[in-house]
Amino acid sequence: RNLAIKLLVCSLRGQLFKKPHPPKRVRSRMNGELTGISVPPSVASDKIFFHHLDNLRPSLAPVKELKEPVGQIVCTDKGILAVEQNKVLIPPAWNKTFAWGYADLSCRLGAYESDKAVIVYECLSEWGQVLCAICPNPKLVITGGTSTVVCVWEMGTSKEKAKALTLKQALLGHTETVTCLTASLAYHIIVSGSRDRTCIIWDLNKLSFVTQLRGHRAPVSALCINELTGDIVSCAGTYIHVWSINGNPIVSANTFTGRSQQILCCCMSEMNEWDTQNVIVTGHSDGVVRFWRMEFLQVPETPAPEPVEVLEIQEECPETQIGQEALDEDSSDSEAEEQGLSQDLKLPEGQNQPGSASHRPRPASSRAAAAWSADSSSDDSRRWSDQLSLDEKDGFIFVNYSDGQTKGYPHPQVNHPHQNQGELRHYSKLKPGYRWERQLVFRSKLTMHTAFDRKDNAHPAEITALGISKDHSRILVGDSRGRVFSWSVSDQPGRSAADHWVKDEGGDSCSSCSVRFSLTERRHHCRNCGQLFCQKCSRFQSEIKRLKISSPVRVCQNCYYNLQHERGPEEGSWN
Repeated sequence: RNLAIKLLVCSLRGQLFKKPHPPKRVRSRMNGELTGISVPPSVASDKIFFHHLDNLRPSLAPVKELKEPVGQIVCTDKGILAVEQNKVLIPPAWNKTFAWGYADLSCRLGAYESDKAVIVYECLSEWGQVLCAICPNPKLVITGGTSTVVCVWEMGTSKEKAKALTLKQALLGHTETVTCLTASLAYHIIVSGSRDRTCIIWDLNKLSFVTQLRGHRAPVSALCINELTGDIVSCAGTYIHVWSINGNPIVSANTFTGRSQQILCCCMSEMNEWDTQNVIVTGHSDGVVRFWRMEFLQVPETPAPEPVEVLEIQEECPETQIGQEALDEDSSDSEAEEQGLSQDLKLPEGQNQPGSASHRPRPASSRAAAAWSADSSSDDSRRWSDQLSLDEKDGFIFVNYSDGQTKGYPHPQVNHPHQNQGELRHYSKLKPGYRWERQLVFRSKLTMHTAFDRKDNAHPAEITALGISKDHSRILVGDSRGRVFSWSVSDQPGRSAADHWVKDEGGDSCSSCSVRFSLTERRHHCRNCGQLFCQKCSRFQSEIKRLKISSPVRVCQNCYYNLQHERGPEEGSWN
């Protein structure tokens, strides 16, 4: 025994580890798979896409191309996988697909690479036409369709049992066609959306009813669940609704911009639960990807009395539960009534706040975000309100915070050693007559390649699928033409292509002097407005604080003078 101890001690005298420890692993789940994601410090601090929404660089060509509209995008260690709208990938290997939508109402199990059907399931035909399906694990397939029933099927693992699907449970609750499904393995729930304008949360283990989410103004078109917080996002028409895991409404917003568009898909960033910069991403039928962020804003406590329409379904679904102004039940179904919503979004200053959760009509809500400033009589508050800028675009509000500026929240904050704690306490103070309210704020958008309102997009298309890489360094966008584009953080802001840049093929002459481009007269992009100019008209250089570009970059003459004019008062105020 003593000899064994001596040998053990002698072996421990040498080097214990021959290589450094791996980086910290963060628990996260993406696309139905629980994984430990290694996040190096450089990636965690610099390459997370939702930390740099103003500096996302698009791929100039699709990273994936399909024959039909993209239905699902999965990021794996081996690469990007994408399937059409009538298919879903089966975890954890992702090498098989479950397909539906055939004329004989059958469903098929096929291989991802060859796209050949391995097994044909005909037992689903008696449940009507399947419109949506998910595979939360290799053994379960959940389908929904015209039968209004959510069917949970068990798939055999052995070769003999795999040839048949066994109905495990039929979940009854919807009164109309089931349009979308999603599931969470972390919280063991299923969420189904229907044309009856409701969502139902089901227990994945007990396969039983949990609760119903009411208050949608249109058929539910997209669903997603945050695996970290359990928050549920449901999209109906032009509205986004966020619910807690218990089915309680958190916030909602109308995304209507005056153009005919609706939300077709959605997803959420799930890097860290405590990250206040997390975003909700929505894909729209107008070819635009929009980013939303939940913020605490100060709103007036007592709104001015305004006429409110009475809902016919007010007893079933009180509007106080979803925190929005009362609208006609069928407001999303007719374009004429949608135009009425656009008028609400474009009210003059002193009316409802566009692009955020419209919680009952309030005066001065269009500038509610400016309520971050404290008492207007103090110098600190004036400085805060000057640094907090609001840009109104497309009926939404951009909230832009200056670098080093801390946002005020109703809960206590962590004191940083380099911050003025007096100012921090002052900014967190609630103004008299106001209350804290969580709202969805429009943060940014992606339009290149897909948006219909961009003339330089040769082939615009609807956004049908969204995906996020495991390390959150990229966001993937799938459209109705079967293309998948990748967006990542630019290594050199202002030096590479950005979303607002006009494509090279979008113009053959200078936007200023109209000189034609040639081999000797090259195209140059203004980093601020994104238009095409010749060398002479784009010889100016300036910093662009709006895009967080701190080093001088190429800009046109008009943008140069505008940027210098904006920079002058700021430098004077700081001096």
